[in-house]
Amino acid sequence: MGAGVMKGGDGGGSRRRRGRRGKSQPMSEINVTPFVDVMLVLLIIFMVAAPLLTVGVPVELPKTAAQALPSETEEPLTVTLAVDGTVLLQTTEIARDDLIPRLRAIAAERSDDRVFLRADGAVPYAQVAEVMGALNAGGFSSIGLVTDIGGPALDGQGN
Repeated sequence: MGAGVMKGGDGGGSRRRRGRRGKSQPMSEINVTPFVDVMLVLLIIFMVAAPLLTVGVPVELPKTAAQALPSETEEPLTVTLAVDGTVLLQTTEIARDDLIPRLRAIAAERSDDRVFLRADGAVPYAQVAEVMGALNAGGFSSIGLVTDIGGPALDGQGN
Protein backbone atom coordinates (compact mmCIF):
# COMPACT_ATOMS: atom_id res chain seq x y z
CA MET A 1 0.00 0.00 0.00
CA GLY A 2 1.87 2.96 -1.25
CA ALA A 3 2.59 6.11 0.62
CA GLY A 4 2.62 9.09 -1.68
CA VAL A 5 4.87 12.12 -1.67
CA MET A 6 3.61 15.65 -1.08
CA LYS A 7 5.41 18.65 -2.50
CA GLY A 8 6.05 21.62 -0.28
CA GLY A 9 7.05 21.95 3.34
CA ASP A 10 3.68 22.24 5.07
CA GLY A 11 1.39 20.60 2.50
CA GLY A 12 -0.47 23.73 1.47
CA GLY A 13 0.12 27.20 0.11
CA SER A 14 3.39 28.10 1.75
CA ARG A 15 4.76 31.58 2.31
CA ARG A 16 8.25 30.27 2.35
CA ARG A 17 10.85 31.26 -0.11
CA ARG A 18 10.88 29.61 -3.45
CA GLY A 19 14.21 28.01 -2.76
CA ARG A 20 12.74 25.27 -0.52
CA ARG A 21 10.18 24.16 -3.05
CA GLY A 22 12.13 21.08 -4.13
CA LYS A 23 11.96 19.29 -0.73
CA SER A 24 9.30 16.61 -0.35
CA GLN A 25 7.82 14.78 2.63
CA PRO A 26 6.17 11.34 2.68
CA MET A 27 2.38 11.27 2.89
CA SER A 28 1.14 9.25 5.86
CA GLU A 29 -2.28 8.27 4.51
CA ILE A 30 -3.05 4.63 3.60
CA ASN A 31 -5.24 3.81 0.63
CA VAL A 32 -7.54 0.97 1.83
CA THR A 33 -9.60 0.65 -1.35
CA PRO A 34 -7.48 -2.16 -2.90
CA PHE A 35 -7.55 -4.03 0.42
CA VAL A 36 -11.35 -3.83 0.57
CA ASP A 37 -11.61 -5.01 -3.04
CA VAL A 38 -9.45 -8.07 -2.36
CA MET A 39 -11.41 -8.93 0.80
CA LEU A 40 -14.75 -8.73 -1.04
CA VAL A 41 -13.47 -11.02 -3.80
CA LEU A 42 -12.24 -13.54 -1.21
CA LEU A 43 -15.58 -13.39 0.60
CA ILE A 44 -17.45 -14.16 -2.61
CA ILE A 45 -15.09 -17.05 -3.42
CA PHE A 46 -15.60 -18.62 0.02
CA MET A 47 -19.38 -18.14 -0.12
CA VAL A 48 -19.50 -19.99 -3.44
CA ALA A 49 -17.04 -22.72 -2.47
CA ALA A 50 -18.34 -23.55 1.04
CA PRO A 51 -21.43 -25.56 -0.03
CA LEU A 52 -19.26 -27.63 -2.39
CA LEU A 53 -17.01 -28.86 0.44
CA THR A 54 -19.54 -31.24 2.03
CA VAL A 55 -18.54 -34.83 1.39
CA GLY A 56 -20.93 -37.71 1.75
CA VAL A 57 -21.13 -41.44 1.28
CA PRO A 58 -23.77 -42.57 -1.24
CA VAL A 59 -26.42 -44.47 0.72
CA GLU A 60 -30.01 -45.09 -0.32
CA LEU A 61 -31.85 -44.11 2.89
CA PRO A 62 -35.31 -45.50 3.61
CA LYS A 63 -38.15 -42.96 3.52
CA THR A 64 -40.37 -42.23 6.56
CA ALA A 65 -42.97 -39.69 7.58
CA ALA A 66 -40.84 -38.43 10.53
CA GLN A 67 -39.68 -34.82 10.67
CA ALA A 68 -36.02 -33.76 10.75
CA LEU A 69 -34.29 -33.19 14.10
CA PRO A 70 -33.29 -29.65 15.08
CA SER A 71 -29.66 -28.71 14.49
CA GLU A 72 -27.12 -28.78 17.29
CA THR A 73 -23.97 -26.88 18.19
CA GLU A 74 -21.50 -29.80 18.10
CA GLU A 75 -20.83 -31.59 14.83
CA PRO A 76 -22.93 -34.77 14.91
CA LEU A 77 -21.18 -38.12 14.91
CA THR A 78 -22.41 -40.25 12.02
CA VAL A 79 -21.95 -43.97 11.51
CA THR A 80 -22.91 -45.32 8.08
CA LEU A 81 -23.74 -48.92 7.23
CA ALA A 82 -23.43 -49.36 3.46
CA VAL A 83 -25.26 -51.96 1.37
CA ASP A 84 -22.10 -54.08 1.02
CA GLY A 85 -21.76 -54.28 4.83
CA THR A 86 -18.92 -51.79 5.27
CA VAL A 87 -19.06 -49.52 8.30
CA LEU A 88 -17.97 -45.89 8.00
CA LEU A 89 -17.28 -43.57 10.91
CA GLN A 90 -18.05 -40.11 9.51
CA THR A 91 -16.46 -40.70 6.07
CA THR A 92 -13.68 -43.10 7.10
CA GLU A 93 -14.10 -46.82 6.54
CA ILE A 94 -13.48 -48.79 9.71
CA ALA A 95 -13.26 -52.51 10.49
CA ARG A 96 -16.08 -53.90 12.61
CA ASP A 97 -13.59 -55.10 15.24
CA ASP A 98 -12.19 -51.57 15.64
CA LEU A 99 -15.59 -49.88 15.91
CA ILE A 100 -16.21 -50.22 19.67
CA PRO A 101 -12.70 -49.07 20.78
CA ARG A 102 -12.84 -46.07 18.42
CA LEU A 103 -16.34 -45.17 19.67
CA ARG A 104 -15.18 -45.36 23.30
CA ALA A 105 -12.28 -43.01 22.52
CA ILE A 106 -14.60 -40.57 20.76
CA ALA A 107 -17.22 -40.76 23.56
CA ALA A 108 -14.55 -39.82 26.12
CA GLU A 109 -13.84 -36.57 24.22
CA ARG A 110 -17.42 -35.55 23.41
CA SER A 111 -19.98 -33.92 25.66
CA ASP A 112 -22.94 -35.22 23.64
CA ASP A 113 -23.78 -38.93 23.65
CA ARG A 114 -25.89 -38.69 20.50
CA VAL A 115 -24.90 -40.54 17.33
CA PHE A 116 -26.67 -40.82 13.99
CA LEU A 117 -26.85 -44.17 12.21
CA ARG A 118 -27.28 -44.11 8.45
CA ALA A 119 -28.10 -47.57 7.13
CA ASP A 120 -28.92 -48.43 3.54
CA GLY A 121 -32.52 -49.64 3.11
CA ALA A 122 -31.30 -52.91 1.58
CA VAL A 123 -29.18 -53.83 4.65
CA PRO A 124 -30.75 -56.63 6.72
CA TYR A 125 -32.18 -55.56 10.06
CA ALA A 126 -29.88 -57.97 11.91
CA GLN A 127 -26.81 -56.04 10.72
CA VAL A 128 -28.41 -52.73 11.69
CA ALA A 129 -29.18 -54.09 15.16
CA GLU A 130 -25.60 -55.37 15.47
CA VAL A 131 -24.17 -51.92 14.70
CA MET A 132 -26.67 -50.32 17.11
CA GLY A 133 -25.43 -52.68 19.83
CA ALA A 134 -21.85 -51.67 19.06
CA LEU A 135 -22.82 -47.99 19.30
CA ASN A 136 -24.39 -48.61 22.70
CA ALA A 137 -21.34 -50.57 23.88
CA GLY A 138 -19.13 -47.73 22.65
CA GLY A 139 -20.80 -45.26 25.02
CA PHE A 140 -23.50 -43.70 22.87
CA SER A 141 -26.95 -44.19 24.39
CA SER A 142 -28.85 -41.80 22.14
CA ILE A 143 -28.94 -43.32 18.65
CA GLY A 144 -30.84 -41.53 15.89
CA LEU A 145 -31.73 -43.39 12.71
CA VAL A 146 -31.33 -41.19 9.63
CA THR A 147 -34.04 -41.51 6.98
CA ASP A 148 -35.34 -39.51 4.04
CA ILE A 149 -38.62 -37.65 4.40
CA GLY A 150 -41.67 -38.23 2.22
CA GLY A 151 -42.11 -41.97 2.80
CA PRO A 152 -45.23 -43.91 3.74
CA ALA A 153 -46.99 -43.29 7.04
CA LEU A 154 -48.99 -45.84 8.99
CA ASP A 155 -52.07 -43.62 8.99
CA GLY A 156 -52.24 -43.65 5.18
CA GLN A 157 -51.43 -39.92 4.88
CA GLY A 158 -47.90 -40.35 3.46
CA ASN A 159 -46.75 -41.00 -0.10
